[in-house]
Amino acid sequence: MIPSRVRPRVRAGARTTAVACALLCLGQAAVTTATASPAPTAGPSGPSAASAPVVTRAGLDPALVAGRGADVAFDEQEAENARTTGTVIGPDRTPYTLPSEASGRKAVRLVPGQYVEFTLPRAANALTVRYSIPDAAGGGGITAPLDVSVDGRHRGRMTLTSQYSWLYNQYPFTNDPGADLLHPDWWLAECACVPAATTPAPVLDKPFRPTHFYDEQRLRLGRTFRAGETVRLTVPAGSPAAWTVIDLLDTERVAPPHVEHGGIDVRLLGADPSGRRDAAPAIERAIVLARRLDRPVYLPPGTFRVDRHIEVDDVTIVGAGNWHTVLKGRRTTLAEPAPDGSRHTGVGLYGKPAAEGGSRDVHLRGFAIEGDVRERIDTDQVNAIGGAMSDSTIDGLHLRHTKVGLWFDGPMRNVKVTNNIITDQIADALNFHTGVTDSLVRNNFVRNTGDDGIALWSEKTADARNTLARNTVQSPTLANGIAVYGGEDTTVSGNLVADPVREGSGLHAGARFGAEPFTGTLRFTDNTTVRAGTLDLNWRIGLGALWFYALDGSIDADVRVTGDHYLDSTHNAIMLVSEYGVKDRFSIPSVHFEDIRVDGTGNSVVSARTKGSATFENVDARNVGAVGVNNCGAFGFPATGSEFALTDRGGNDGGWLAPWLLPNTLTCDDRPPVVVPPAPAPWS
Repeated sequence: MIPSRVRPRVRAGARTTAVACALLCLGQAAVTTATASPAPTAGPSGPSAASAPVVTRAGLDPALVAGRGADVAFDEQEAENARTTGTVIGPDRTPYTLPSEASGRKAVRLVPGQYVEFTLPRAANALTVRYSIPDAAGGGGITAPLDVSVDGRHRGRMTLTSQYSWLYNQYPFTNDPGADLLHPDWWLAECACVPAATTPAPVLDKPFRPTHFYDEQRLRLGRTFRAGETVRLTVPAGSPAAWTVIDLLDTERVAPPHVEHGGIDVRLLGADPSGRRDAAPAIERAIVLARRLDRPVYLPPGTFRVDRHIEVDDVTIVGAGNWHTVLKGRRTTLAEPAPDGSRHTGVGLYGKPAAEGGSRDVHLRGFAIEGDVRERIDTDQVNAIGGAMSDSTIDGLHLRHTKVGLWFDGPMRNVKVTNNIITDQIADALNFHTGVTDSLVRNNFVRNTGDDGIALWSEKTADARNTLARNTVQSPTLANGIAVYGGEDTTVSGNLVADPVREGSGLHAGARFGAEPFTGTLRFTDNTTVRAGTLDLNWRIGLGALWFYALDGSIDADVRVTGDHYLDSTHNAIMLVSEYGVKDRFSIPSVHFEDIRVDGTGNSVVSARTKGSATFENVDARNVGAVGVNNCGAFGFPATGSEFALTDRGGNDGGWLAPWLLPNTLTCDDRPPVVVPPAPAPWS
């Protein structure tokens, strides 16, 4: 059974990962490590003739995830599939390593003079590079060049930075690689002890728990290049970076700038598109004028400097496209803390607080917001989009380098968040927090968050009747891809989640963090997870690609999981668990699984560690590493069998739900060994 894990939440961002646990009820004296991939391996991939591009989605053949996840304009190519003189690193799913945070769990390491070369699958005039370079010796990051050439003719140079990556230590993390433990009085998995209460005190290597290695950068090429031409990324001789890791390249054809005819052009009110002068006052004047004239605000091509929040209410703000219009700001220290506890501010568009009635009819479209957040301070409101916005739309934005891309504090209703790209966040990409209702999150692309990718958190007031549909979430370095914490009538449908790293999973339903109970219906429908089902480092127990957790209460809504695909799960495809301290009070009474495909598990299809029951119909599984059902129940081990019962409703292929497992045979193996499955393949 899993020990207690306490992660208090605060209003302005994500939450803590403090672990106040007394170790497992099963008398685990030793802490063991289990991974679903071998230790990192490296091998050179020498130059060869240019070959056809290998286009992937979440590191997989797109056919394996067809119809799921966000429909995006760019083509993804993994560096490990490209022509290179560098070294492929990975695969590895061990946290705190460069391969573990890479898309597909592999990348290419270059030293000065080496390159990786991609072939364009379609005409393109812009690209995005996801990369990592070393931190400065004392933290704070470095900059280093990367040369870009197309077919050896068109040449340019990018300046990479590690100023927005490289976090260390325990929550809420630090930029200092030499820091001592931030919380020596917390339980620490590495020593299976509380360091401050241990004699002699454990000696831990520094830097301790390095993480959040990657960043990404966009580049417009100045002209359109044809399919078949090659893009070479070269680390020049003399680079201050001892190594440069390239994870992937996204390429696309960006449309010309949009012109909003009839819009109030912010330049006419004094906004500087060069980014040299503060544009916030001019944008605010444009908002006032636009409301008076009932016209939209137009943000033309350019970079507009905004170092604080701009309040938006009853206004439409339209950019020239998120490749053309950028609101870019520096983090600013406040003279004294704000009433909400913020010590800093930064670029952001905020609705009025819900306590003041919130904002309505806010429509934001077609621009980028680029912040300057380099550390996690949960009391800071330094998010790209925030406040409360009812009857509003956020569409086609690119959000980067803020704490949370979109953090909504309700109550509020009817917001549509669609077609956005949210990357390189210190915490979540999007969080519906407290009484957000009747809202839609659709066709958003999320990569490299420092906490949950997309979360619904029903703290104090339940979220209700919300839908998360056709989103892609890749490589959250902490917590879950998509998480639902309580609420009423929630639908999670058609999403693609890949490569969660630690303390979370692909899809998660948690009665935790003080959330209001689950009520009505909870639907997981037609989602796909890839390389999920991580090892929780605090508990040292493998999670599920889909993870139900009854900590603060039972999960007793009408829960149905239909049409999901769980591919290459590191440990389990499905986990249902309650906390040991509350195992006799809380349960997961009834979950219904139908038309599920499981292709590859390191451990089991189902791991049950709670009281309750589940039914299974047309659940097909193959390449299962251990017993199909690891049934521990509530760890009472009664003679009558497990406290968790399974019902076979027919059509369950692959032999994983064998008759001898039914209805509640105890098969409890607390930490079964991992059997690495083969790569996912088409289902015949």
